[in-house]
Amino acid sequence: MPRRTATMLASLLMLIALLCAGVLIPVPYAEMSPGPTYNTLGEHNGECVLQISGSRSCETAGGHLNMTTVRVTGSEYRMNLVEAVYGWLAHDDVVVPHSTLYPDDKTPDQVDQQNAEEFTQSQESAKVAALRALKKPVTAHVIVGAVQKGAPAQGRLHAGDVIKSVDGTAVREPDDVAKLVTKHKPGQKVVFSVVPAKDVAAAEKRGKQPTGEERVTITTTKADKGPSRAIVGIQAGIDYTFPFRIDIKLADVGGPSAGLMFALGIVDRLSPGDLTGGKFIAGTGTIDDKGTVGPIGGIEMKTIGARDAGARYFLTPKENCAAAAKDVPSGLRLVKVHTIDDALTALEKIRKGDTAGLPKCTTG
Repeated sequence: MPRRTATMLASLLMLIALLCAGVLIPVPYAEMSPGPTYNTLGEHNGECVLQISGSRSCETAGGHLNMTTVRVTGSEYRMNLVEAVYGWLAHDDVVVPHSTLYPDDKTPDQVDQQNAEEFTQSQESAKVAALRALKKPVTAHVIVGAVQKGAPAQGRLHAGDVIKSVDGTAVREPDDVAKLVTKHKPGQKVVFSVVPAKDVAAAEKRGKQPTGEERVTITTTKADKGPSRAIVGIQAGIDYTFPFRIDIKLADVGGPSAGLMFALGIVDRLSPGDLTGGKFIAGTGTIDDKGTVGPIGGIEMKTIGARDAGARYFLTPKENCAAAAKDVPSGLRLVKVHTIDDALTALEKIRKGDTAGLPKCTTG
């Protein structure tokens, strides 16, 4: 066999071997790509995404306030080298270390549970931020968020109980509970005044404030970790009572990044007219109960998904602006926001056609 032919054959066999190895060798990476978008003003699976008692229906008159998502490979999926290289080269995919999406210290179920909890919390924060922006009454309650198994509080206090006071001192923030309990020494008694969760649920169905306090006396114990201090084994949280029922019907979505768009959707549904002016607007961002918009992950994927869906404007958290501005999809305009008021002001400008003054995202 001529030397040239042998060399070409050896090179071909080596190339085939490398390709086979690339397909067979798993690499510790995962892939992110643009996910679907959902119009918070419209319907999903035949029902309104936002269901608000006493408000108008979810007919949008052509306007969109779309939340955006990122599609990720599953926790059990093992990417091969060829797929990783393709993802690195592709414009609309991002390859990241597997541990970025699925930390080694958490099981896939724990990651899913965390995403579900963050999504639920984002809904509650969106409701509060929207109603406060509209100057509507929202009542905050300190509640029992969770009870530790085997703790002194088990069977005495229950998740959802409203904590009115500890040892006669009114509580207004979750941290107040721990401060009052730790004034005791382990083994001493502490008295909680609570409205049981079942009474809270019954009151909400009637559209009234929960009443009927009960006194619960619990003997404290010593904390297992850290300095010696008294505990009863609960985690305090915050809950709210709204003037009417607000339900967000959107399954199979996790994480906190839809908060801003949910809040804007609620404001739109409870306000006369149309916030969008018939325009297609998308966006992302966490939101807290004070209306502050926070950063999210996967911003580049979300802008691509928004433009593919037809969006012309994208409400972008201030902290994500620099990353998003590095590669803006053609035809999409990024609008920088830091609060729900910023977003409402931007929507007013878009609605009126006064877009010259919209705050821009820059790479600097």
